[in-house]
Amino acid sequence: MNPQIISVLGSHSALDICRGAKNLGFKTLVVTQKGREKTYTEYYKTSFSRHTHAGGSQTFDTIGCVDECLILERFYDILKPEIQDKLKSTIFIPNRSFEAYLKFDYESIKNKFNVPIFGNKYLLSLEERDQTPNQYNILQNAEIRFPKHFRDPQSIDRLCIIKVSEKAREYERAFFLSSSYTEYKQKSNQMISSGKITQEALDKAIIEEFVLGASVNFNFFYSPVSDRLELIGTDTRRQTNLEGILRLPAISQSEILAGHSVTYEEAGHIAVTVLESLLEKAFELGKRFIQATQELCPPGIIGPFALQSMITAGPPKKDIVVIDVSARMPGSPGINATPYSTYLYGEPISMGMRVAMEIQAAIGLNKLNLILT
Repeated sequence: MNPQIISVLGSHSALDICRGAKNLGFKTLVVTQKGREKTYTEYYKTSFSRHTHAGGSQTFDTIGCVDECLILERFYDILKPEIQDKLKSTIFIPNRSFEAYLKFDYESIKNKFNVPIFGNKYLLSLEERDQTPNQYNILQNAEIRFPKHFRDPQSIDRLCIIKVSEKAREYERAFFLSSSYTEYKQKSNQMISSGKITQEALDKAIIEEFVLGASVNFNFFYSPVSDRLELIGTDTRRQTNLEGILRLPAISQSEILAGHSVTYEEAGHIAVTVLESLLEKAFELGKRFIQATQELCPPGIIGPFALQSMITAGPPKKDIVVIDVSARMPGSPGINATPYSTYLYGEPISMGMRVAMEIQAAIGLNKLNLILT
């Protein structure tokens, strides 16, 4: 293995990872799919810019952050032995797209993907509620507050959000809200009839209490090398077509909703900040989460993870309710626009940069075994 090359699947947060790696002198390799390569082979490819100064002297600046691009017929081909042979000399950084475009085939990720992975690849599946351990197991073990989960739709007794895989795109989730079993049946039948979802997907849907509050994702980094928990930044999501509906006056919202269902498909992220009085609670939850992962899925969290939360109102006081978790690279490269990494390092640090810093430190201390699986 050549730990000087960092590789990533070309989506989600690949450029964030590549820029951070280049800043610390690593080579970068992006694995992408035919038809989606221009971002990496053209627009952000590493190149040199020449400057001629008075007197004829010249200097060269490096621009871009992608050194090499491996183009596949389809993302799933990354599991082919001949493709893995090209990646075994790299350190691979997993993101959510890595899981999605491998069709959430976690058994293959765990047992057939033999490229050194930064982080704990055995924790990638915890976002899927039908896996063990899953985020419910981790949050319950950590005594972290999370929404009530309903296994039987007939038990719905409050406003709930139903998360179900789309028919056309299984990696995307369709969402709808219901306050009763009657409403659940009405809305789900409409979505099945329109071809949005299938009955099979509905039978596997997640039904959770809808939590009213302000959305904040706490993007943490746990360093096994220094045994330190860091808050790198906070953000919230922009989602279609919810964003557009929320910008309309109430009377227009009613008209739109008469013919369209709300979708929560991710379109991007916005940097946000939180009250300083909430930071101690956030760090406490982060520490409990780390300990729970170490107990239920050793070696536990390595590197980035996010507690996707709602800040709820008092009385007695505001609280943090974790509605979703991730145990890998976040999809929001804008989190370094928040001040939390600057408080630590004196300058903004992206998550991609922080990953590269950890790899660099592990190499220097001969502790790569602490950060790779």
